[in-house]
Amino acid sequence: MGRIRSQIDHATAELLQAQRVFFVATAPLDPDGHLNLSPKGLDSLRILSPEVVAYIDLIGSGVETIAHLKENRRIILMFCTFDGAPKIVRLHGKGRVVEPGADEFPDLVAKFPAYDSTRAIIVVEVSRVSNSCGYGVPLLQYERDRNHLFDWAARKGPQGLAAYKREKNRHSIDGLPGLA
Repeated sequence: MGRIRSQIDHATAELLQAQRVFFVATAPLDPDGHLNLSPKGLDSLRILSPEVVAYIDLIGSGVETIAHLKENRRIILMFCTFDGAPKIVRLHGKGRVVEPGADEFPDLVAKFPAYDSTRAIIVVEVSRVSNSCGYGVPLLQYERDRNHLFDWAARKGPQGLAAYKREKNRHSIDGLPGLA
């Protein structure tokens, strides 16, 4: 049976931190706009308080989550166990984008590993925590993290990454503003 809470309790925090992957969903206000659903992995999530989580946003070919949050702040994070007891947890809330150059960026980014491909930190003020069974989620075994993003970022170098962000991350696929 599912439970709904307004905060992340200790047991839920432990479950979230143990997951190797989670999913982030956002949507624009325009009903004809494109919804976005992105997987997140690596050591990218931090629970800052029972009502606030943050994840490090690494460079990618799109900027939908950032654009949607700048437009309307709506976000949901979903975690599901792929080993152990079957569970699904969803964190509903309002998100905001903290880009390099923002006053709070240095303190936030210090909570994460140093990744060359960091483009922002997403902070989520959690308003609803729901859990349900994960009976339909398969059992999977973790093998290892992929190095592709890090190798690609190293080949690009700082100037190449900056150029890539200017080219690919200024606007969403629906034309919403992305990175500043």
